[in-house]
Amino acid sequence: MSQIDFANSTDLSSARLLGLCRKVAADWSVGRIKLQVRFSRGADFSGTCFYADRRILVNLGRHLRYPYKMGTLLARAKSYGRSWSKPVYSLEMQDGYEVALFVFLHELYHLLIRKARRNTRQKESMCDRFAARYLVDHFAVLVRDEAGGLVARSEWDFQDVEGFVAAARRRRPPRAARAARKPVPIDQPGEQMLLFPL
Repeated sequence: MSQIDFANSTDLSSARLLGLCRKVAADWSVGRIKLQVRFSRGADFSGTCFYADRRILVNLGRHLRYPYKMGTLLARAKSYGRSWSKPVYSLEMQDGYEVALFVFLHELYHLLIRKARRNTRQKESMCDRFAARYLVDHFAVLVRDEAGGLVARSEWDFQDVEGFVAAARRRRPPRAARAARKPVPIDQPGEQMLLFPL
């Protein structure tokens, strides 16, 4: 289980935010994470991940109003001859906790990629998909296209992002074998019990 050293200088509840982040990190083994949540200097949100000391910075815009439309890199790239483009899908965030959790999840996925010994280059879309999956599954966050319509999950959740970093998953101890609840009677002492009828 990954431990978190936590600092928060925003007006969000530290206890609630730390609880949300701990719940997510519990399934992964990346070591002790240093997480700092603070107000940004002007951007709506941003995040940074430092591999060397497993430090994650989450920056939130003080000016954000909710519900907040957060642009992401969830969509598939579409090619047109020699060029390509990617539509912007937005997540409809209800509060600062959801925005902070998204940024934390995004940066955590960078750490997981490194821990799983995968190539860390050009993984921004996968990081967004990892974060979006969690928010959609646990907070019912809506994914919308540029026109404001709802986007089918199959349009953005098409990669096995958790399988990609499976080597970073926390090793669970093997389950102990359970004994039989009732002893099986044997007709004669010393007789071997048959597992299958003859």
